[in-house]
Amino acid sequence: MSEKIEVLIKRQRDYFASGKTARVSFRLQALDRLEKAILKYEEELCQALKKDLGKSRAESYMCEVGLTLSELRFVRKHLRRWSKNRPAPTPLAHFHGKSFTVQEPYGVVLIMSPWNYPALLTLEPLIGALAAGNCCTVKPSAYSPATSKAMAKLLQEAFPPGYVSVIEGGREENQSLLEQKFEYIFFTGGVQVGKFVMEKAAAHLTPVTLELGGKSPCIIDHTADLKLAARRIVFGKYLNCGQTCVAPDYVLIEQGVKNRFLECVKKEIRRMYGERPLENPDYGKIVNQKHFDRLLGLIDRRKLACGGESDREALKIAPTVLDRVMEEDAVMQEEIFGPILPILTVSSMGEAYAFVKKRPKPLALYIFTSDAKTEQFFLKRLSFGGGCINDTVIHLATPYMGFGGVGGSGMGAYHGKKSFDAFSHEKSIVKKYTWLDLPLRYQPYNRIKEGLVRMFVK
Repeated sequence: MSEKIEVLIKRQRDYFASGKTARVSFRLQALDRLEKAILKYEEELCQALKKDLGKSRAESYMCEVGLTLSELRFVRKHLRRWSKNRPAPTPLAHFHGKSFTVQEPYGVVLIMSPWNYPALLTLEPLIGALAAGNCCTVKPSAYSPATSKAMAKLLQEAFPPGYVSVIEGGREENQSLLEQKFEYIFFTGGVQVGKFVMEKAAAHLTPVTLELGGKSPCIIDHTADLKLAARRIVFGKYLNCGQTCVAPDYVLIEQGVKNRFLECVKKEIRRMYGERPLENPDYGKIVNQKHFDRLLGLIDRRKLACGGESDREALKIAPTVLDRVMEEDAVMQEEIFGPILPILTVSSMGEAYAFVKKRPKPLALYIFTSDAKTEQFFLKRLSFGGGCINDTVIHLATPYMGFGGVGGSGMGAYHGKKSFDAFSHEKSIVKKYTWLDLPLRYQPYNRIKEGLVRMFVK
């Protein structure tokens, strides 16, 4: 496998060295080909997502195919402008000259994607990589084999392997890829594997983007619209059966409104998923037996407020809510990544702040309040990747802002122009004109020159 990958990377280096990808027209054509391929294989992708994760066609389009197409069209629309040299101010000391930055691709890049949104989280970074002018090796997750196979078919039809290649497989393939030298690595996945990726990248001084995760809290105060908060939290939590990196991981709510909120949550679960969620054809499944068993082990039936039913053969766990949860409970010791919502009570927003502050920085944070002071308090005092006020998860569904983590939840950002920037190196250039050459910087120095230098360099 290592020899095969080495040959592949060599082909991509040769392809990049040809200079084809440097042309903006070539990059635009590549995005056109990718769009046509996605549209051609849309049905196959949706069927694969159903097989791997039980996603309905509507959810597959809303959260994967549709978002990918939206990102692609946005990037394509703005690519010519982003690719132009950008003027910058020139200090007086550089008279007479002009300053500007030049965007250049890194070269051959690696994208390693996860299983929970296998199409979206493979193709969105790829759009940025191609727009910036790179050649790319894509490594989708072995945990979503049907979708990985569909994407390999799609990308092999759209691009020559010297330009874009797909490596399917598992741990062996991952390790073989990470032994190679890439100019950039984009990884989405868990924290432990992210550390391994960064360690391997360090051997070649390869820059990385790490999109990781963590326990993303929902904070609810007594001024919140509880009914609306419940609806939006239920949507964000149980989307893809909770297998979403920015899913609300747990709720911190003021004691006085907890019971009302809990009743609203139960009603919203019934409204969205029915009285028997396990029989709902649009409700997905857990990705595999290992994760299914792990999640069941996190459900403390003494604290079960609703849900808890499961179907081992179908790998389904009903939307589950745990009440009276304490911070030492098993469900609070790891990222849940499944359809289990723990509810913890606090006496004040100060207590909620202290609870989140002493934990690793989360990828997302959600605040439900009608109090502007409370809103600003959490936005200014807590560090997290991104989030919403009075909603969940939707902050990542826009090309106008970057998405990424901070601290243990990741590094770097992408989406829209941030994707183009992530896969580009920005060169700073000063162009000096030749008709004038001020002698101030040249030896021999004297007091007059020093005085002039002090005047220019302020």
